[in-house]
Amino acid sequence: MARILITSAIPYINGIKHLGNLVGSQLPADLYARYCRARGHEVMFLCATDEHGTPAELAAAKTGEPVAEYCARMHGVQAELARGFRLSFDHFGRSSSPQNHHLTQYFAGRLAENGYIEERTERQVYSHADKRFLPDRYIEGTCPNCGYDKARGDQCENCTKQLDPTDLIEPRSAISGSTDLEVRETKHLYLRQSLMKDELEAWIDSKTDWPILTTSIAKKWLNDGDGLQDRGITRDLDWGIPVKRGEDDWPGMEGKVFYVWFDAPIEYIAAAAEWAEANGKAEADWRRWWRTDEGAEDVRYVQFMGKDNVPFHTLSFPATIMGSRDPWKLVDYIKSFNYLNYDGGQFSTSQGRGVFMDQALAILPSDYWRWWLLSHAPETSDSEFTWENFQQAVNKDLADVLGNFVSRVTKFCRSKFGEEVPAGGAYGERENALIDDLYIRLRAYQDHMDAIEVRKAAGELRAIWVLGNEYLQAAAPWTAFKTDPDEAAAIIRFSLNLIRFYAVLSAPFIPDASAAMLAAMKTGAAGWPGENLIEEMAVLAPGHGFETPEMLFRKIADEEREGWQAQFAGQRG
Repeated sequence: MARILITSAIPYINGIKHLGNLVGSQLPADLYARYCRARGHEVMFLCATDEHGTPAELAAAKTGEPVAEYCARMHGVQAELARGFRLSFDHFGRSSSPQNHHLTQYFAGRLAENGYIEERTERQVYSHADKRFLPDRYIEGTCPNCGYDKARGDQCENCTKQLDPTDLIEPRSAISGSTDLEVRETKHLYLRQSLMKDELEAWIDSKTDWPILTTSIAKKWLNDGDGLQDRGITRDLDWGIPVKRGEDDWPGMEGKVFYVWFDAPIEYIAAAAEWAEANGKAEADWRRWWRTDEGAEDVRYVQFMGKDNVPFHTLSFPATIMGSRDPWKLVDYIKSFNYLNYDGGQFSTSQGRGVFMDQALAILPSDYWRWWLLSHAPETSDSEFTWENFQQAVNKDLADVLGNFVSRVTKFCRSKFGEEVPAGGAYGERENALIDDLYIRLRAYQDHMDAIEVRKAAGELRAIWVLGNEYLQAAAPWTAFKTDPDEAAAIIRFSLNLIRFYAVLSAPFIPDASAAMLAAMKTGAAGWPGENLIEEMAVLAPGHGFETPEMLFRKIADEEREGWQAQFAGQRG
């Protein structure tokens, strides 16, 4: 049994996330966590809300709430939506927690002791209209590299080039739109990442199994232009973690807070400490996941994120951990994703474009969305959500293939044998041939899941479902029953065991449907299939009761699809 630590990129607190955000981090992380648990591994799956910085302040101002109250409320909203999508976090924390305050200030103190933090006087943009310094991401303008006219002051979303606000052409405040900006001097702390360039590069080069997307982005930032740049880690803001060196004040940094991109990744560690406190665990219980001198040396740490988060997780956060010179656990594998686009354009939280998590759950249960998103995950390139494709996948994969198989088998059995596994007959050449095919497919499915190849795993799972339908159609128990009821009984007994088998394999993708299938087969929790599939296909023995389940998946009608397409053509209200 392995120990696997899984973290998903933590979502900003300012509003409900769209489906593109979901499939770029949290959902595939949940898929992997569920699979690892099913295989018997010990898993710690952590996420949180990212609550500091200007986004939180501005969102709170719009609602008229104090920022702390706004963050507490929105954390509850995001946690409830995560439950709605069946995201199986061991803990869903908050970056504003006391644990993250403590750890962020601790890391800053250690970095300073080791010479990796430097105080610098810099020139930052001040907005007269907004009466405040503007954080980098709240300055917009034209990217000098690619010409994108909505580039932010920290990074261009279009070409991913790292920027400074003063690099932008025709800069403006993203808050008010004002161009009445002034560059003023202010003092800030910088993480001296450039001193760790060689160490970071050697570490990244050692990760030969990382996805090409992850490695290419990391190396681009390492070597693009002048190479790895030092990074400011403080800001002139009211809301955030106060700048301290451990427990001590930091002279000259009064009234400043740590930059959200410094404290947010540290929340991964803090979330484990929050988990321990919430569950009455000892400090050693969370440190065994994060400190290699306290038990984490055998932990495999896997991160999930969209490609825009890769630079900070391959460079800045590792630099923070390395620079502390403490034995904290570094990530072993980073699974990064491209973008999911929406119906000819882009999902956009700021513009309210696309389908958001709350809206999706109001339309259909989570399994419908989980299946489509995971089976179309943007792994090797950007992918696109269209309503036509969504309708097709639901109707064909879920309703026609899996749902139809379950319905046909259970209803036929109920009508001919009653609601219990029928006795009579024996498995023969046809069943043995299917077991051989299932074994090959199962191994391929497991290999893809182990490698976190999400779309390929979904393809294998669907192929396993298809095998059952092909078997049922060829075996034709409804025909066999007329001349040889025992043969029909054996076919149905095998098929009922297939339903149980499908429920177990499908649980990481569609947990609610899986639970419904297991409940219908009256098996409760079921372990992952072993190597002997002949035994697996005999778990439900003659006389074992079952229930004919309600329809697992309903089809989406053309009229519904057209209505949703029209409903979500505009912006979110």
